[in-house]
Amino acid sequence: MAIAHPQTRQFESFVTNLSYARQMVRAGQALEVLSPKGIDTDDFYRAAWVQSIAALEHWVQEEVLRRVAEEAAKDDPDMPRKLRDYPLPLHCLERVQRGETTTAEVVTERVRQDIARQTLQNPDAIAKVMALVTDVKVWREAPKWINRWSQYRTSYDEKRLRGQYILLLRRRNQIAHDADLIDGDLKQRRQIGEADVTDALNWIERIALALAYALEGDASKSSGHPTSTGASEAPVGDQLHID
Repeated sequence: MAIAHPQTRQFESFVTNLSYARQMVRAGQALEVLSPKGIDTDDFYRAAWVQSIAALEHWVQEEVLRRVAEEAAKDDPDMPRKLRDYPLPLHCLERVQRGETTTAEVVTERVRQDIARQTLQNPDAIAKVMALVTDVKVWREAPKWINRWSQYRTSYDEKRLRGQYILLLRRRNQIAHDADLIDGDLKQRRQIGEADVTDALNWIERIALALAYALEGDASKSSGHPTSTGASEAPVGDQLHID
C-alpha cells in the first residue's frame, strides 16, 4: 500500500536526511563485497542507524515550530491548550507592545529556544513538544494509522509502538555512546548487518509518517492523508510503501 508523504518542507527534509542514511547502507553493502583491509564496513550501517534517528528528531522539532508559528499567527482561542497556556517573559510582551516584533514571532522563538535545550530521545519527549500543536495523544493515534495502512493485518497500540521506537533508540545509544561495544568488552562490538539497519530505517520512516498523520487528528474519521496548512497529497514517488 502506497502512503502519501505530507508535502511540507519539514517532511521533505526528513525524507532527504533518511535517504542519506540509506546511501550509507548501500555504501556498506558495496564495500562488504570488496572486503577492504583496515575498514569495518559495519560502521556504515551503524552510521546509518544514528542518522535515521537524528532525521526523525530534527523533523519533530521543525514540524512543531512550523505549526507553532501558524497557530500563534491565527490568534485563535481554540488553539491547543499547551500553546494557549505557554508562558512568555515580560520583556517579550514588551517588545510586542513596542511594535518591534509580533506575537507569533516571539512565541516561535521562545519555543525554539526551549526545544533546543531538550533532547527528543524518547517517546515522552516527542509527545511533550507535539502537545504544543495538538491536543491529540499522538502515540495513541499513530498506531491506528499503521494498522490501517497494513489493512489491519497488524494490531499495534500505543504501548507496542512506543516499545518499537525505544528499541531503535536503545541501539542508537549503544552505537553513539558506547561505540556499540558488547557490555564488559573493550574491543568486540555487537553484530549489525544490512537487513538489521534497513528494517530500522523502514521503521523510522513508518513512525515519522504515522506521527505526521496523527497530528491531523482521529484516524477513524480522516479521509486518509494529512490536510494541514501547506500540505497536500503527495505525488507518485513521494510515498511510503507498506506490504
